[in-house]
Amino acid sequence: MIAIALGLVLLLSLPASAGSAGDVNSRKGLAAAKPVPANELFGNVKDPAPIAPRAIGFYARGCLAGAVALPADGPAWQVMRLSRNRNWAHPALIAVIERLANEAREKDGWPGLLVGDISQPRGGPMLSGHASHQIGLDADIWLNPMPSRTLTPEERETIEPRPVVKNRKEIDPSVWTEAHARLIRTAASYPEVERIFVHPPIKKALCDWELAQPGSHAWLAKVRPYYNHTFHFHVRIKCPTGSDDCRDQPMPEPSDGTGCGQELAYWYSDKPWGRNPNPLAPKPRTRNIMMSALPNECRAVLSID
Repeated sequence: MIAIALGLVLLLSLPASAGSAGDVNSRKGLAAAKPVPANELFGNVKDPAPIAPRAIGFYARGCLAGAVALPADGPAWQVMRLSRNRNWAHPALIAVIERLANEAREKDGWPGLLVGDISQPRGGPMLSGHASHQIGLDADIWLNPMPSRTLTPEERETIEPRPVVKNRKEIDPSVWTEAHARLIRTAASYPEVERIFVHPPIKKALCDWELAQPGSHAWLAKVRPYYNHTFHFHVRIKCPTGSDDCRDQPMPEPSDGTGCGQELAYWYSDKPWGRNPNPLAPKPRTRNIMMSALPNECRAVLSID
């Protein structure tokens, strides 16, 4: 089915001269047709590519082979929004999520993880919500603690996460706790983790909490402030072994070693990001990406049955 879809994309991409010479209307229709965006091609695939696991390309321009699904329920996690079918990842990320869930419960007083979007079965650009999450190495972890009971499928679709911030510059002290800070610190301590994205007030709260304690604060450098992370933190891991076509980001090197100085100050200045009238609003549909913008290997990943 996917191979047929790709064939149709290529057919629709042919110039008008590829049509019948005697059918002007057919040639015009063929010329006017547009290739199907990669968002739709990847967004409509229900199963992973049955080959060896491999992250291909960059976090915001790539795809995923041999994905594994995070089970909907584990000893210390539950997957949310199951209808989206975005609980797929490279096995290396699955291992990090499971480890974090168990260690946070055992060591940090966190009852369990509510896991949001990870990746689609074959990665690639999504129809909505994310620019990254394309190669199976990004995961959204809700900042709401897991309840003591198993949520129903309906609850997983309808429960609205509670933001831990009041607005773009203030943490909500009625929601934010030290357990939140310990959870994020544990995730940032893993050598596989390359970055963690949080809303700017969360980064500030982490800086205020951590810098008041003795010892090394190097893990804070991985925690990067970025808008639209009000109710979750975004974990990104490094390219795993065996993914030769995967492209890492350089490790963060903030000027003060923690990112609590001038990098954080940017988000508290009157910069363009602050003009968003509703920073708590859901993310809009992502812009379309064509197959030509992705690594060539992604065509093969998409076409394998």
